[in-house]
Amino acid sequence: MQHSIRALAFTLLFTFVVTGAVGQEVYSIWENGPPTSNGLSGPEINEGCPRNISEASLTVFHPEAGKSNGVSILVVPGGAYWVVCVDHEGKAVADLLVEKGYTVAVLKYRLPNGILDVPLQDAQQAMRLMRSNALAWGVSESNVGILGFSAGGHLASSVGTHFKTDYSHGLGDNLDVSSRPDFMVLVYPVISVTEEYGHAYSTLQLLGPEPDSALIELYSNDLQVTEETPPTILIHSGDDKTVHSLNSVMFYSALRNANVPAELHIFEAGGHGYGLDPESASGGWTALVETWLSNRVN
Repeated sequence: MQHSIRALAFTLLFTFVVTGAVGQEVYSIWENGPPTSNGLSGPEINEGCPRNISEASLTVFHPEAGKSNGVSILVVPGGAYWVVCVDHEGKAVADLLVEKGYTVAVLKYRLPNGILDVPLQDAQQAMRLMRSNALAWGVSESNVGILGFSAGGHLASSVGTHFKTDYSHGLGDNLDVSSRPDFMVLVYPVISVTEEYGHAYSTLQLLGPEPDSALIELYSNDLQVTEETPPTILIHSGDDKTVHSLNSVMFYSALRNANVPAELHIFEAGGHGYGLDPESASGGWTALVETWLSNRVN
């Protein structure tokens, strides 16, 4: 009863926006405004991959009645911490997963704009809200995962490795609810922010032009893995010239060294940013993830 009341309470805290789409809802995740502003205002630019984002939101997709498998996934699109590609790495992915019975929330997170805590504030809050609303949405509180692409993979892996730190600095909502994902799916993810392996533009947008060594170590998530990091599957392409595949290799190695269940798939070709593109040589990744999930979640 206590969990049901909590879920209902946080459902009511959402700001509801009617979209006209069946089984789809859009919510603002900060009822009283975010803990930290990123200093942006005015209209967003570019609908498919928006920037100038000043308000984080969740677009939640529900499967048809009777078809839910009880699992929910937070999808975190990429965009080098400069834009958020909510279409091809967000809504398109949600459409596919919903057909498989997953309840999916696509996160449009605020961009750092020089305030590096901002994206992680939004992602942690999104995870807490999804877990708070699990019962109301007819899914399990213990099967709430995260799926991230490119820089969104960095943000997703940050949620999975930094969950013991509250990046809202005690100013967020429902802080008694865990933001730790139960599993992670990382697709061509940025993991490292080092000069050698990181994606230079993502690092610049997140950490600024001259981050110190302590900050680089903190946000290089392969260095933050512990035995409590969630089980993870990683997808990459060997010819990715944007985000080196060693990002996934290093994270996989760190997971295995910490005895965390993990799976790694590196396609010979495919490049970067393909999303669900069936023409990509890496286009078979979704079947691999589906098999992994079916063996992972209850």
